[in-house]
Amino acid sequence: MQPRDGGDGAAVVGALRSALGDAVSVDTGVLDAARADKSGHRSQSAPLAVVFAASIADVQATLRIATAHRVPVVTRGAGTGLAGGSIAGAGEIVLSTIRMNRVLEIAPADELAVVEPGVINADLNVALEGHGLWFAPDPASKAISTIGGNIATGAGGLLCAKYGVTREAVLGLKVVRSDGALLELGHRSVKGVTGLDLTALMIGSEGTLGVIVEATVKLLPVPSGTAWTIGSWFADVRTAAAASAAITAARARPAVMELLDARAVELIGAYLGLPAQGGRAYLLVQTDGSASESEAALAASIITELGGDASLTDDPDAGERLLSIRRAFHPAMEAYALVQAATGTGSVLIEDVAVPRSRLAEMFDAISGIESRHDLVIPTVAHAGDGNLHPNFLFSGDVVPDRVWSAAGELFEAALALGGTLTGEHGIGLLKKRWLGDELGSDQLALQRQIKDVFDPLNILNPGKVFP
Repeated sequence: MQPRDGGDGAAVVGALRSALGDAVSVDTGVLDAARADKSGHRSQSAPLAVVFAASIADVQATLRIATAHRVPVVTRGAGTGLAGGSIAGAGEIVLSTIRMNRVLEIAPADELAVVEPGVINADLNVALEGHGLWFAPDPASKAISTIGGNIATGAGGLLCAKYGVTREAVLGLKVVRSDGALLELGHRSVKGVTGLDLTALMIGSEGTLGVIVEATVKLLPVPSGTAWTIGSWFADVRTAAAASAAITAARARPAVMELLDARAVELIGAYLGLPAQGGRAYLLVQTDGSASESEAALAASIITELGGDASLTDDPDAGERLLSIRRAFHPAMEAYALVQAATGTGSVLIEDVAVPRSRLAEMFDAISGIESRHDLVIPTVAHAGDGNLHPNFLFSGDVVPDRVWSAAGELFEAALALGGTLTGEHGIGLLKKRWLGDELGSDQLALQRQIKDVFDPLNILNPGKVFP
Protein backbone atom coordinates (compact mmCIF):
# COMPACT_ATOMS: atom_id res chain seq x y z
CA MET A 1 0.00 0.00 0.00
CA GLN A 2 1.36 3.41 -0.99
CA PRO A 3 0.69 6.76 0.72
CA ARG A 4 -2.50 8.39 -0.51
CA ASP A 5 -0.59 11.49 -1.65
CA GLY A 6 1.06 9.53 -4.46
CA GLY A 7 3.99 8.14 -2.55
CA ASP A 8 5.35 11.36 -1.00
CA GLY A 9 7.02 9.76 1.97
CA ALA A 10 8.57 13.09 2.92
CA ALA A 11 5.09 14.47 3.63
CA VAL A 12 4.34 11.54 5.91
CA VAL A 13 7.62 11.89 7.80
CA GLY A 14 7.04 15.63 8.06
CA ALA A 15 3.61 15.08 9.59
CA LEU A 16 5.03 12.58 12.06
CA ARG A 17 7.82 14.91 13.10
CA SER A 18 5.44 17.83 13.47
CA ALA A 19 3.30 15.79 15.86
CA LEU A 20 5.95 13.70 17.63
CA GLY A 21 9.27 15.52 17.29
CA ASP A 22 12.37 13.57 18.26
CA ALA A 23 10.37 10.36 18.73
CA VAL A 24 10.57 9.95 14.94
CA SER A 25 13.76 8.48 13.49
CA VAL A 26 14.90 8.15 9.90
CA ASP A 27 18.41 7.13 10.87
CA THR A 28 19.73 4.60 8.37
CA GLY A 29 20.80 2.14 11.05
CA VAL A 30 17.46 2.35 12.86
CA LEU A 31 15.52 1.82 9.64
CA ASP A 32 17.75 -1.07 8.63
CA ALA A 33 17.23 -2.85 11.97
CA ALA A 34 13.46 -2.75 11.44
CA ARG A 35 13.82 -4.79 8.23
CA ALA A 36 14.47 -8.02 10.16
CA ASP A 37 13.63 -9.98 13.29
CA LYS A 38 14.91 -13.20 14.89
CA SER A 39 13.30 -15.31 12.14
CA GLY A 40 16.28 -14.60 9.89
CA HIS A 41 14.07 -13.00 7.24
CA ARG A 42 14.64 -9.50 5.93
CA SER A 43 12.52 -7.12 3.87
CA GLN A 44 13.80 -5.95 0.51
CA SER A 45 13.99 -2.27 1.52
CA ALA A 46 13.82 0.01 4.54
CA PRO A 47 10.64 1.57 5.98
CA LEU A 48 9.81 5.29 5.89
CA ALA A 49 10.42 5.98 9.57
CA VAL A 50 10.46 4.46 13.04
CA VAL A 51 8.31 6.12 15.70
CA PHE A 52 9.49 5.40 19.25
CA ALA A 53 6.24 5.92 21.11
CA ALA A 54 6.52 6.83 24.79
CA SER A 55 2.80 7.12 25.56
CA ILE A 56 -0.66 6.13 24.44
CA ALA A 57 -1.01 9.62 22.98
CA ASP A 58 2.06 9.02 20.80
CA VAL A 59 0.51 5.79 19.46
CA GLN A 60 -2.78 7.55 18.75
CA ALA A 61 -1.08 10.41 16.94
CA THR A 62 0.92 7.99 14.78
CA LEU A 63 -2.14 6.02 13.75
CA ARG A 64 -4.18 9.14 12.99
CA ILE A 65 -1.45 10.33 10.64
CA ALA A 66 -1.17 6.88 9.08
CA THR A 67 -4.93 6.81 8.50
CA ALA A 68 -4.92 10.28 7.00
CA HIS A 69 -2.17 9.34 4.54
CA ARG A 70 -3.25 5.69 4.05
CA VAL A 71 0.21 4.53 5.15
CA PRO A 72 0.81 1.00 6.54
CA VAL A 73 1.95 0.66 10.15
CA VAL A 74 4.02 -2.23 11.53
CA THR A 75 3.98 -2.43 15.31
CA ARG A 76 7.24 -3.64 16.81
CA GLY A 77 8.46 -4.46 20.29
CA ALA A 78 11.92 -5.90 20.83
CA GLY A 79 12.05 -7.51 17.37
CA THR A 80 12.54 -11.01 18.78
CA GLY A 81 9.73 -12.63 16.78
CA LEU A 82 10.39 -15.83 14.86
CA ALA A 83 7.71 -15.61 12.16
CA GLY A 84 8.56 -12.32 10.44
CA GLY A 85 5.54 -10.58 11.96
CA SER A 86 7.27 -7.29 12.81
CA ILE A 87 9.42 -6.91 9.69
CA ALA A 88 8.84 -3.60 7.88
CA GLY A 89 9.56 -2.53 4.31
CA ALA A 90 9.16 0.28 1.80
CA GLY A 91 6.44 2.84 2.44
CA GLU A 92 5.69 1.62 5.97
CA ILE A 93 5.83 3.31 9.37
CA VAL A 94 7.30 1.25 12.19
CA LEU A 95 5.54 1.95 15.49
CA SER A 96 7.91 0.87 18.24
CA THR A 97 6.55 0.40 21.76
CA ILE A 98 9.93 -0.48 23.28
CA ARG A 99 10.05 2.83 25.23
CA MET A 100 6.64 2.19 26.80
CA ASN A 101 8.32 0.08 29.46
CA ARG A 102 6.78 0.98 32.81
CA VAL A 103 5.19 -1.35 35.34
CA LEU A 104 2.24 0.89 36.15
CA GLU A 105 0.76 -1.04 39.07
CA ILE A 106 1.27 -4.14 41.18
CA ALA A 107 -1.84 -5.16 43.11
CA PRO A 108 -0.93 -8.06 45.44
CA ALA A 109 -4.43 -8.35 46.93
CA ASP A 110 -5.89 -8.89 43.44
CA GLU A 111 -2.89 -10.85 42.14
CA LEU A 112 -2.49 -8.66 39.07
CA ALA A 113 -0.18 -6.14 37.50
CA VAL A 114 -0.74 -3.39 34.95
CA VAL A 115 2.10 -2.93 32.48
CA GLU A 116 2.99 -1.04 29.35
CA PRO A 117 3.70 -3.18 26.25
CA GLY A 118 7.44 -2.53 26.18
CA VAL A 119 8.13 -4.15 29.57
CA ILE A 120 10.58 -7.02 29.12
CA ASN A 121 9.00 -10.29 30.26
CA ALA A 122 11.72 -11.17 32.78
CA ASP A 123 11.81 -7.63 34.17
CA LEU A 124 8.25 -7.93 35.44
CA ASN A 125 9.25 -10.81 37.69
CA VAL A 126 12.17 -8.75 38.98
CA ALA A 127 9.65 -6.05 39.90
CA LEU A 128 7.48 -8.67 41.63
CA GLU A 129 10.26 -9.86 43.93
CA GLY A 130 9.17 -9.44 47.53
CA HIS A 131 5.48 -9.72 46.72
CA GLY A 132 5.37 -13.53 46.71
CA LEU A 133 3.93 -13.42 43.18
CA TRP A 134 5.19 -14.10 39.68
CA PHE A 135 4.17 -13.76 36.03
CA ALA A 136 4.07 -17.32 34.72
CA PRO A 137 4.42 -17.07 30.89
CA ASP A 138 8.09 -17.70 30.15
CA PRO A 139 9.02 -17.88 26.46
CA ALA A 140 12.63 -18.87 25.82
CA SER A 141 13.17 -15.23 24.84
CA LYS A 142 11.86 -13.89 28.18
CA ALA A 143 15.09 -12.03 28.91
CA ILE A 144 14.77 -10.03 25.67
CA SER A 145 11.12 -10.13 24.53
CA THR A 146 8.38 -7.70 25.54
CA ILE A 147 5.07 -8.52 27.16
CA GLY A 148 3.29 -6.63 24.39
CA GLY A 149 4.99 -8.86 21.82
CA ASN A 150 4.21 -11.95 23.89
CA ILE A 151 0.52 -10.99 23.87
CA ALA A 152 0.50 -10.12 20.16
CA THR A 153 1.89 -13.54 19.25
CA GLY A 154 0.21 -15.59 21.99
CA ALA A 155 3.62 -16.71 23.26
CA GLY A 156 4.09 -19.91 25.23
CA GLY A 157 7.23 -21.12 26.95
CA LEU A 158 8.83 -23.84 29.02
CA LEU A 159 6.31 -23.68 31.87
CA CYS A 160 3.10 -23.49 29.89
CA ALA A 161 2.00 -27.13 30.29
CA LYS A 162 1.42 -26.53 34.00
CA TYR A 163 0.97 -22.77 34.26
CA GLY A 164 -0.55 -21.83 30.92
CA VAL A 165 0.45 -19.69 27.97
CA THR A 166 0.21 -15.92 27.69
CA ARG A 167 -3.48 -16.10 26.78
CA GLU A 168 -4.36 -17.47 30.25
CA ALA A 169 -2.49 -14.63 31.96
CA VAL A 170 -4.23 -11.63 30.34
CA LEU A 171 -7.23 -10.08 32.08
CA GLY A 172 -7.58 -6.85 30.13
CA LEU A 173 -6.02 -4.68 27.45
CA LYS A 174 -5.96 -1.14 26.20
CA VAL A 175 -5.75 -1.16 22.41
CA VAL A 176 -5.51 1.67 19.90
CA ARG A 177 -7.43 1.10 16.68
CA SER A 178 -6.15 2.02 13.24
CA ASP A 179 -7.97 5.38 13.36
CA GLY A 180 -6.42 6.31 16.71
CA ALA A 181 -9.46 5.47 18.87
CA LEU A 182 -8.67 3.87 22.25
CA LEU A 183 -10.46 0.67 23.30
CA GLU A 184 -10.48 -0.56 26.91
CA LEU A 185 -11.09 -4.31 26.89
CA GLY A 186 -11.50 -6.92 29.60
CA HIS A 187 -11.52 -6.33 33.34
CA ARG A 188 -9.59 -6.54 36.60
CA SER A 189 -11.85 -9.17 38.13
CA VAL A 190 -11.11 -12.89 37.96
CA LYS A 191 -14.43 -13.47 36.22
CA GLY A 192 -16.07 -11.42 33.48
CA VAL A 193 -18.31 -12.56 30.63
CA THR A 194 -19.96 -9.30 29.55
CA GLY A 195 -20.35 -9.21 25.78
CA LEU A 196 -17.99 -10.77 23.25
CA ASP A 197 -14.46 -11.46 24.48
CA LEU A 198 -12.52 -8.92 22.44
CA THR A 199 -9.55 -9.24 24.80
CA ALA A 200 -9.06 -12.85 23.71
CA LEU A 201 -9.49 -11.80 20.08
CA MET A 202 -6.55 -9.40 20.36
CA ILE A 203 -4.24 -12.03 21.87
CA GLY A 204 -2.32 -13.64 19.03
CA SER A 205 -3.60 -11.15 16.43
CA GLU A 206 -0.01 -10.12 15.54
CA GLY A 207 -0.68 -6.40 15.20
CA THR A 208 -3.33 -6.84 12.51
CA LEU A 209 -6.33 -5.60 14.56
CA GLY A 210 -4.91 -2.89 16.82
CA VAL A 211 -1.91 -1.75 18.85
CA ILE A 212 -1.66 -3.01 22.42
CA VAL A 213 -0.71 -0.07 24.67
CA GLU A 214 -1.43 -1.47 28.15
CA ALA A 215 -2.09 -4.88 29.68
CA THR A 216 -3.63 -6.04 32.94
CA VAL A 217 -2.06 -9.41 33.62
CA LYS A 218 -2.77 -12.18 36.08
CA LEU A 219 -0.13 -13.12 38.65
CA LEU A 220 0.31 -16.39 40.52
CA PRO A 221 1.71 -17.20 43.97
CA VAL A 222 5.34 -18.28 43.83
CA PRO A 223 5.34 -22.12 43.99
CA SER A 224 6.11 -23.53 47.41
CA GLY A 225 8.46 -26.38 48.17
CA THR A 226 11.68 -27.52 46.52
CA ALA A 227 11.99 -27.92 42.76
CA TRP A 228 13.37 -31.24 41.51
CA THR A 229 15.09 -31.52 38.14
CA ILE A 230 15.73 -34.63 36.04
CA GLY A 231 18.17 -34.70 33.15
CA SER A 232 17.82 -37.94 31.19
CA TRP A 233 19.41 -39.44 28.10
CA PHE A 234 17.77 -41.85 25.65
CA ALA A 235 19.16 -43.89 22.79
CA ASP A 236 16.71 -42.25 20.38
CA VAL A 237 14.23 -39.39 20.36
CA ARG A 238 11.21 -41.61 19.72
CA THR A 239 11.71 -43.43 23.01
CA ALA A 240 12.27 -40.14 24.81
CA ALA A 241 9.00 -38.81 23.33
CA ALA A 242 7.20 -41.95 24.46
CA ALA A 243 8.55 -41.39 27.97
CA SER A 244 7.30 -37.80 28.04
CA ALA A 245 3.84 -38.95 26.92
CA ALA A 246 3.86 -41.66 29.60
CA ILE A 247 4.69 -39.09 32.29
CA THR A 248 1.71 -36.99 31.21
CA ALA A 249 -0.54 -40.07 31.03
CA ALA A 250 0.48 -40.93 34.61
CA ARG A 251 -1.12 -37.59 35.62
CA ALA A 252 2.15 -36.02 36.70
CA ARG A 253 2.28 -32.30 35.95
CA PRO A 254 5.89 -31.21 35.60
CA ALA A 255 6.50 -27.48 35.45
CA VAL A 256 9.04 -28.14 32.67
CA MET A 257 9.34 -31.07 30.27
CA GLU A 258 11.62 -30.41 27.31
CA LEU A 259 12.91 -32.79 24.65
CA LEU A 260 15.94 -32.38 22.37
CA ASP A 261 16.74 -34.72 19.50
CA ALA A 262 20.26 -35.94 18.77
CA ARG A 263 21.00 -33.23 16.20
CA ALA A 264 19.94 -30.50 18.61
CA VAL A 265 22.08 -32.06 21.34
CA GLU A 266 25.05 -32.14 18.98
CA LEU A 267 24.80 -28.45 18.08
CA ILE A 268 24.18 -27.37 21.68
CA GLY A 269 27.12 -29.48 22.82
CA ALA A 270 29.38 -27.78 20.28
CA TYR A 271 28.14 -24.38 21.43
CA LEU A 272 28.58 -25.09 25.17
CA GLY A 273 31.68 -27.26 24.84
CA LEU A 274 29.99 -30.34 26.28
CA PRO A 275 31.09 -33.97 25.74
CA ALA A 276 29.64 -35.69 22.68
CA GLN A 277 26.58 -37.84 23.41
CA GLY A 278 26.87 -40.36 20.60
CA GLY A 279 23.52 -39.66 18.99
CA ARG A 280 21.45 -39.71 22.18
CA ALA A 281 18.34 -37.60 22.84
CA TYR A 282 17.82 -35.50 25.97
CA LEU A 283 14.65 -35.24 28.08
CA LEU A 284 14.55 -32.59 30.79
CA VAL A 285 11.88 -32.68 33.51
CA GLN A 286 11.41 -30.25 36.40
CA THR A 287 8.71 -30.47 39.06
CA ASP A 288 7.69 -27.84 41.59
CA GLY A 289 5.08 -27.16 44.25
CA SER A 290 4.03 -29.28 47.22
CA ALA A 291 4.03 -32.54 45.22
CA SER A 292 7.39 -31.88 43.59
CA GLU A 293 9.34 -34.74 45.17
CA SER A 294 6.71 -37.43 44.54
CA GLU A 295 6.10 -36.27 40.96
CA ALA A 296 9.84 -36.26 40.29
CA ALA A 297 10.15 -39.79 41.65
CA LEU A 298 7.26 -40.93 39.44
CA ALA A 299 8.78 -39.29 36.36
CA ALA A 300 12.22 -40.77 37.09
CA SER A 301 10.76 -44.27 37.45
CA ILE A 302 8.96 -43.97 34.10
CA ILE A 303 12.13 -42.71 32.42
CA THR A 304 14.15 -45.61 33.84
CA GLU A 305 11.52 -48.19 32.90
CA LEU A 306 11.63 -46.97 29.29
CA GLY A 307 15.42 -47.17 29.05
CA GLY A 308 16.41 -43.63 29.96
CA ASP A 309 19.49 -42.73 31.98
CA ALA A 310 18.14 -40.29 34.58
CA SER A 311 19.98 -37.87 36.87
CA LEU A 312 17.76 -36.43 39.64
CA THR A 313 18.60 -33.41 41.80
CA ASP A 314 16.97 -30.93 44.16
CA ASP A 315 20.00 -28.65 44.14
CA PRO A 316 19.00 -25.32 42.50
CA ASP A 317 22.39 -24.74 40.89
CA ALA A 318 22.58 -28.27 39.50
CA GLY A 319 19.03 -27.95 38.23
CA GLU A 320 19.85 -24.68 36.52
CA ARG A 321 22.84 -26.30 34.81
CA LEU A 322 20.54 -28.98 33.40
CA LEU A 323 18.03 -26.35 32.28
CA SER A 324 20.81 -24.36 30.61
CA ILE A 325 21.25 -27.16 28.07
CA ARG A 326 17.73 -26.57 26.76
CA ARG A 327 17.96 -22.78 26.97
CA ALA A 328 21.09 -22.86 24.82
CA PHE A 329 19.23 -24.16 21.76
CA HIS A 330 18.40 -20.86 20.05
CA PRO A 331 21.80 -19.31 20.87
CA ALA A 332 23.41 -22.46 19.46
CA MET A 333 21.40 -22.09 16.25
CA GLU A 334 22.41 -18.43 15.98
CA ALA A 335 26.06 -19.33 16.60
CA TYR A 336 25.88 -22.02 13.94
CA ALA A 337 24.40 -19.58 11.43
CA LEU A 338 27.04 -16.95 12.20
CA VAL A 339 29.92 -19.39 11.84
CA GLN A 340 28.54 -20.81 8.62
CA ALA A 341 27.69 -17.35 7.29
CA ALA A 342 31.40 -16.52 7.41
CA THR A 343 31.81 -19.12 4.65
CA GLY A 344 28.59 -18.03 2.91
CA THR A 345 26.78 -21.28 3.66
CA GLY A 346 24.78 -21.07 6.88
CA SER A 347 21.14 -20.18 7.49
CA VAL A 348 18.35 -21.49 9.72
CA LEU A 349 14.57 -21.54 9.20
CA ILE A 350 13.01 -21.81 12.66
CA GLU A 351 9.64 -23.53 12.66
CA ASP A 352 6.92 -24.19 15.21
CA VAL A 353 4.17 -26.82 15.14
CA ALA A 354 2.17 -28.52 17.87
CA VAL A 355 0.47 -31.92 18.09
CA PRO A 356 -1.43 -33.79 20.81
CA ARG A 357 1.08 -35.00 23.39
CA SER A 358 0.25 -38.63 22.69
CA ARG A 359 1.31 -38.13 19.02
CA LEU A 360 4.70 -36.57 19.77
CA ALA A 361 6.70 -39.69 18.86
CA GLU A 362 4.86 -39.89 15.52
CA MET A 363 5.72 -36.27 14.79
CA PHE A 364 9.39 -36.96 15.39
CA ASP A 365 9.09 -39.92 12.99
CA ALA A 366 7.59 -37.56 10.41
CA ILE A 367 10.47 -35.10 10.83
CA SER A 368 12.99 -37.90 10.35
CA GLY A 369 11.26 -38.92 7.13
CA ILE A 370 11.27 -35.33 5.87
CA GLU A 371 15.01 -35.09 6.58
CA SER A 372 15.64 -38.21 4.51
CA ARG A 373 13.38 -37.31 1.58
CA HIS A 374 14.76 -33.78 1.21
CA ASP A 375 18.37 -34.45 2.26
CA LEU A 376 18.12 -31.89 5.07
CA VAL A 377 19.33 -31.54 8.64
CA ILE A 378 16.48 -30.53 10.98
CA PRO A 379 17.55 -30.22 14.65
CA THR A 380 14.39 -30.26 16.75
CA VAL A 381 13.45 -29.38 20.31
CA ALA A 382 10.01 -29.77 21.84
CA HIS A 383 8.02 -28.53 24.78
CA ALA A 384 7.13 -32.14 25.45
CA GLY A 385 4.71 -31.18 28.20
CA ASP A 386 2.33 -29.68 25.64
CA GLY A 387 3.35 -31.24 22.30
CA ASN A 388 4.89 -28.07 20.81
CA LEU A 389 7.89 -28.80 18.53
CA HIS A 390 10.48 -26.42 17.09
CA PRO A 391 12.14 -28.00 14.03
CA ASN A 392 15.02 -25.91 12.65
CA PHE A 393 15.80 -26.34 8.96
CA LEU A 394 19.51 -25.84 8.20
CA PHE A 395 20.36 -24.71 4.66
CA SER A 396 22.92 -22.78 2.62
CA GLY A 397 22.58 -19.23 1.35
CA ASP A 398 20.57 -16.13 2.24
CA VAL A 399 17.30 -17.21 0.61
CA VAL A 400 15.23 -20.17 1.79
CA PRO A 401 15.43 -22.67 -1.11
CA ASP A 402 12.35 -24.28 -2.61
CA ARG A 403 13.22 -27.72 -1.22
CA VAL A 404 13.20 -26.30 2.31
CA TRP A 405 9.79 -24.69 1.78
CA SER A 406 8.58 -27.97 0.31
CA ALA A 407 9.88 -29.82 3.37
CA ALA A 408 8.24 -27.24 5.65
CA GLY A 409 4.97 -27.80 3.83
CA GLU A 410 5.24 -31.53 4.52
CA LEU A 411 5.97 -30.72 8.17
CA PHE A 412 2.77 -28.67 8.45
CA GLU A 413 0.73 -31.35 6.68
CA ALA A 414 2.06 -33.97 9.07
CA ALA A 415 1.21 -31.87 12.13
CA LEU A 416 -2.33 -31.24 10.88
CA ALA A 417 -2.82 -34.92 10.03
CA LEU A 418 -1.90 -35.81 13.63
CA GLY A 419 -4.56 -33.44 14.96
CA GLY A 420 -2.15 -30.56 15.52
CA THR A 421 -1.64 -26.98 14.41
CA LEU A 422 0.66 -24.87 12.23
CA THR A 423 1.95 -22.85 15.17
CA GLY A 424 1.92 -23.33 18.91
CA GLU A 425 3.41 -19.99 19.91
CA HIS A 426 5.43 -18.16 17.24
CA GLY A 427 2.46 -17.00 15.19
CA ILE A 428 1.84 -16.91 11.45
CA GLY A 429 3.57 -13.66 10.42
CA LEU A 430 5.11 -13.85 6.97
CA LEU A 431 6.43 -17.38 7.17
CA LYS A 432 3.23 -19.42 7.35
CA LYS A 433 0.46 -17.38 5.79
CA ARG A 434 0.40 -19.51 2.63
CA TRP A 435 -0.67 -22.52 4.76
CA LEU A 436 -3.22 -20.73 6.95
CA GLY A 437 -6.18 -21.89 4.89
CA ASP A 438 -5.06 -25.52 5.17
CA GLU A 439 -5.80 -25.43 8.89
CA LEU A 440 -8.69 -22.99 9.05
CA GLY A 441 -10.60 -23.94 5.92
CA SER A 442 -12.10 -21.47 3.47
CA ASP A 443 -15.16 -20.49 5.54
CA GLN A 444 -13.23 -19.66 8.70
CA LEU A 445 -10.49 -17.90 6.76
CA ALA A 446 -13.10 -15.69 5.05
CA LEU A 447 -14.67 -14.90 8.43
CA GLN A 448 -11.30 -13.94 9.92
CA ARG A 449 -10.67 -11.60 6.98
CA GLN A 450 -14.04 -9.97 7.65
CA ILE A 451 -13.09 -9.44 11.29
CA LYS A 452 -9.83 -7.85 10.14
CA ASP A 453 -11.87 -5.50 7.90
CA VAL A 454 -14.05 -4.42 10.84
CA PHE A 455 -11.09 -3.42 13.00
CA ASP A 456 -8.88 -2.12 10.19
CA PRO A 457 -11.04 -1.10 7.22
CA LEU A 458 -8.16 0.60 5.37
CA ASN A 459 -5.86 -2.42 5.89
CA ILE A 460 -3.03 -0.30 7.26
CA LEU A 461 -2.19 -2.47 10.31
CA ASN A 462 0.59 -4.93 9.48
CA PRO A 463 -0.69 -5.58 5.92
CA GLY A 464 0.73 -8.62 4.19
CA LYS A 465 1.14 -10.52 7.46
CA VAL A 466 -0.92 -13.50 8.69
CA PHE A 467 -3.59 -13.42 5.96
CA PRO A 468 -2.67 -14.90 2.56
